[in-house]
Amino acid sequence: MKAAVVTFPGSNCDNDIVRVLSEFYSAKVDKVWHKDQFSEKYDLVILPGGFSYGDYLRSGAMAPFSPVMKSVKEHTDRGGKLFGICNGFQILAEAGYLPGALIRNRNLKYVCRTIGLKKASNSNKISGSLADDKILRVPVAHGDGCYFASAEIRKQLKEEGRILFLYAGDNPNGSLDDIAGICSPDFKVAGMMPHPERAMNPITGEMDGKTVLDLLIAS
Repeated sequence: MKAAVVTFPGSNCDNDIVRVLSEFYSAKVDKVWHKDQFSEKYDLVILPGGFSYGDYLRSGAMAPFSPVMKSVKEHTDRGGKLFGICNGFQILAEAGYLPGALIRNRNLKYVCRTIGLKKASNSNKISGSLADDKILRVPVAHGDGCYFASAEIRKQLKEEGRILFLYAGDNPNGSLDDIAGICSPDFKVAGMMPHPERAMNPITGEMDGKTVLDLLIAS
C-alpha cells in the first residue's frame, strides 16, 4: 500500500499516523508539505489531526486553500481514498468533501479522553461489518468537534448508510445524533473526530484503532 500524509502548519498527528501505517501495514508512506503537490498515485491520502494554520478564522477553514489540495482533488477524482482525522475531518467539511460542519463543543471546553464508538448501520460500506454490539475504545482530543448539519442532511446520511461511527454512551462534544464520523456518497472519502492512530499500542493494550483502520483500508 502507498499512502500520503499531508502536513499543514500546525499539524501534530502526522508522524503518529505515518508510524502506524508503516509499522502495522508495511505501507510506503510519504509526508507531503501543504505547499507542495504530488502526482504519484496513492492508495490512500490522509489529512491528519492537529491545528492547521493555528485554527485561525475557524478550525480547518484555511487548509482547503493550500496548494496541496489541488493534488488531493485529483486523487479523489481518480477514485482514491481520502481519510480525515479530527482536524482532517474539519478540513474535509470546510472543503466541501463532506456535508455539515464541526463547531465548538457544546460544553465550550477542549475534551481529551477515550470514548466508545459503534457502527450506525449494516449498510455502511466501511464500518457496517462490525458486530451490532461491538464498542470500540478510541480517544478524542478536540475543541471544535460537535457535528452539525440540517435535519435533511442528517436524514440523508442515515438513509444512505453514510454515518461512519456513532458515539456510544458518552457524546463528548454534543454532536447531533451522536455522529462521530461520516462518508461521501461513494464511501471513498471519510472523516471522523476520534483518533484511531492513538489506540494502536500493544504495550497499553489499546488496539481498537487498528480495527478502524483495518475497516477503512479494506473497504
